[in-house]
Amino acid sequence: MSNNPPISNVSNANSEANLADTNPLSIKERIVHTLLFEVGAVILSVVVIKLFGSHDTGAATGVSVLMATMAMVWNLVFNYGFDKVFTGDRLKRGVGVRLLHVVLFEGGLVLFTVPVIAWILQVSLWQALMMDIGITLVITVYAFLYNWAFDYVRDRLIRKRV
Repeated sequence: MSNNPPISNVSNANSEANLADTNPLSIKERIVHTLLFEVGAVILSVVVIKLFGSHDTGAATGVSVLMATMAMVWNLVFNYGFDKVFTGDRLKRGVGVRLLHVVLFEGGLVLFTVPVIAWILQVSLWQALMMDIGITLVITVYAFLYNWAFDYVRDRLIRKRV
């Protein structure tokens, strides 16, 4: 006896597969993904900057918007490359791949953002690094949850269309 399922079950199993897996993110979806993510990230970043000092809300918002703009460009480039390396069913990406994704993304971004924070808020590079680490820790958790939720919502929307 073979452990392979009958052919009729294979086709049925394939029809119930993750539809998002067979429909890679379009450019439009990547832009929506990025913009929605950054709105939440700006709000969280302003809160963290305010916690690290007496910076006014305008300066904190300005830095956060600039960082978000930098992150959006990095997000498009990084995620395109990441998806080329890690192909397959996005819903089946486990905790390890999702943690790798977020650590590599945030690690690359911090190289660009620390000097910007220091310059705009008139703080030392050390203070800017501490702020960026605080922001990065908050955004890392947010990114982990956001990307997982985005993949599930997208899959449900695709299923509704089919």
